[in-house]
Amino acid sequence: MGEAPAFVVDNLLQNQDGFGSKSKGCKTTTTIGDKTYVIGGGNDESTLSVEVQIFDKTTGNWVTPIVLGTKPNTCKGLSAVSLNDDRILIVKKGSTPDDCIWFLEVDTRFVREQKKIQGTDVVAWSKGARGYAEKPVVISGPSGVGKGTLISMLMKEFPSMFGFSVSHTTRAPRCMEKDGVHYHFTERSIMEKEIKDGKFLEYASVHGNLYGTSIEAVEVVTDAGKRCILDIDVQGARSVKASSLEAIFIFICPPSMEELEKRLRSRGTETEEQILKRLRNAKTEMEQGHSSGIFDHILYNDNLDECYESLKKLLGLDGAAAATQRSAPQGIDLPTDHSVSKMDNKIIINCGTPELKKASKNLIVLDVSSLKGGAPGRTRGLDVYAIDSFSDGLNGINQTS
Repeated sequence: MGEAPAFVVDNLLQNQDGFGSKSKGCKTTTTIGDKTYVIGGGNDESTLSVEVQIFDKTTGNWVTPIVLGTKPNTCKGLSAVSLNDDRILIVKKGSTPDDCIWFLEVDTRFVREQKKIQGTDVVAWSKGARGYAEKPVVISGPSGVGKGTLISMLMKEFPSMFGFSVSHTTRAPRCMEKDGVHYHFTERSIMEKEIKDGKFLEYASVHGNLYGTSIEAVEVVTDAGKRCILDIDVQGARSVKASSLEAIFIFICPPSMEELEKRLRSRGTETEEQILKRLRNAKTEMEQGHSSGIFDHILYNDNLDECYESLKKLLGLDGAAAATQRSAPQGIDLPTDHSVSKMDNKIIINCGTPELKKASKNLIVLDVSSLKGGAPGRTRGLDVYAIDSFSDGLNGINQTS
């Protein structure tokens, strides 16, 4: 933090448009309230590194905030538009179709919570994605209740519709285990920092090692057009419930504790001490599953086939048309040369290069009126369509760059 030279500040703030955004060289500036966010940087204008600095007009000081979320890759330029005073939409130039729309959150709930934790200014990146996604499914229940069997039945009947997130752990890989397949193997210091930065939905310490589910691991499954299944305990479900992730929470119960004990003993895989411990844990989990308010649905697995049919019905898979897989979200193919404008909740991207002016449609509209999610995960709900020209009724638009 330090005092900004007057001529630098003047250069940044002059000639901004009606909603406080301006692009100049390798940087774009957006003013929200008393703060101007300077995004971009680097001396080589052909490749722009996406850095963030804040100029606080009330103190006259520059602030370098803590930047959370997955940082965008370098690009050839960018445009910025403020949305609802809590985030800035970034359109990257010269990027791949799945990497051109990003959001810099500056005053969302996640950012405000992280400011309290970090004790300093915080901003957070979130990658934009078209359309919506099916809610992830959190399935919990005591050991031996049949969760794994039910999930295996789902995966077998609908192999292209569901996927598992790959968990993180700080333990060393075992024989034949592959990084990114069985687990994301990581250092304890790295995982502890990412937990502090809000990147994990849930985590636990088991025998001295950390295990956890990251938000990014769930988003990767969703990006592939699949619905993520999380098989976690009640404590993990509680953590997910408290996060920003919108999910369906299902608790699987045995018909009775006597039946659960019978199932555990019939497996023949645990000692007497382990069985008694699992039964004690199961009693606690059953109490929490019924009374905690975490779970949306409770299923009793007294008959496996009937329980499976009930599970499919909860997930909307009991109809003939249920087995259609959602396609993976598509990106937005933009030319390097374009300009960005704004009208209400619509962002207008003018692709009017000499070549594209010959095309029938040279304007792309981003409708941001129904956004969901956000940092540290994706921001979904972008509605994208093309129009012929401003004569289609898009009047009163402010141009940013």
